[in-house]
Amino acid sequence: MSFNKVVIVGVGLIGGSLGLVLKQKRLAGMVVGVGRRIENLDLAVKLGAIDHYESQALDAVTDADLVILATPVDTYSAHLKEWGGRLPARAIVSDVGSVKGRLVEEVEQLLSPHVRFVGAHPIAGKEKSGVAFATHDLFKGARCLITPTKRTDPEALEKMCQLWQSVGSVVSQIDPLSHDFILGAVSHLPHVAAFALMQTLTELEGQLTNSSKLLEYSGGGLRDTTRIAASSPEMWRDICLANKENLIKMIEVYMQHLEQFRGCLEAGDSAGIEEIMGKAKHARESFQ
Repeated sequence: MSFNKVVIVGVGLIGGSLGLVLKQKRLAGMVVGVGRRIENLDLAVKLGAIDHYESQALDAVTDADLVILATPVDTYSAHLKEWGGRLPARAIVSDVGSVKGRLVEEVEQLLSPHVRFVGAHPIAGKEKSGVAFATHDLFKGARCLITPTKRTDPEALEKMCQLWQSVGSVVSQIDPLSHDFILGAVSHLPHVAAFALMQTLTELEGQLTNSSKLLEYSGGGLRDTTRIAASSPEMWRDICLANKENLIKMIEVYMQHLEQFRGCLEAGDSAGIEEIMGKAKHARESFQ
């Protein structure tokens, strides 16, 4: 048993899956859920993701030795201002957010010096959200990025690394700002591209002269390319805004490549088109 009492604030896909595996592997004596929707928390108990729940975090965290923030990243400050002062000394606060950067610094400043924060980002998930889709093996073989700072307590860091390894993750450590640049490129930008592509297809469908549905003619390639556009708009809105400085610059680079492709089409430059595609093909084949 790694922790006596774990409180998960936000029992959705990630929080619920973590609760399931914590209980399955007996890594926590008790797992308590906190959330806004009682029906969701009732389902989490029924599925075995948590032992019981509280509607107010204030009632749950006073004797917790680990609290996991699994809510949208823009809610962290409000949560900690509400109940951070109720945490016992030496408690660990962690998260599962897709953005770190300055957010980690802000969280560290809000917490008492006697409470330890360790940022974490399990790169695992589905386009479906909610505890109903939680699974015991969501983190198995998935990478989990731990984002320590100069203020991170070494013992708390080791405990969180061990926890994520115990639930099946491959753990790496990275500084928070590098995390946001890398994830902006490999996760946040692709989601923006998928959302924009679906919007484009919807608009093009309106230009059809008959009653055909454009997407009825799509194959597996489009499904693969746009799968992540079915992700939670609320969650990805907050991620994009929290990492907007990186993301704006990356969108500009992406648009430059689209403009280059369009320029080759306008000029009928077959060699240029083939060169662009060849470079992309080589890059994709080297990524396994």
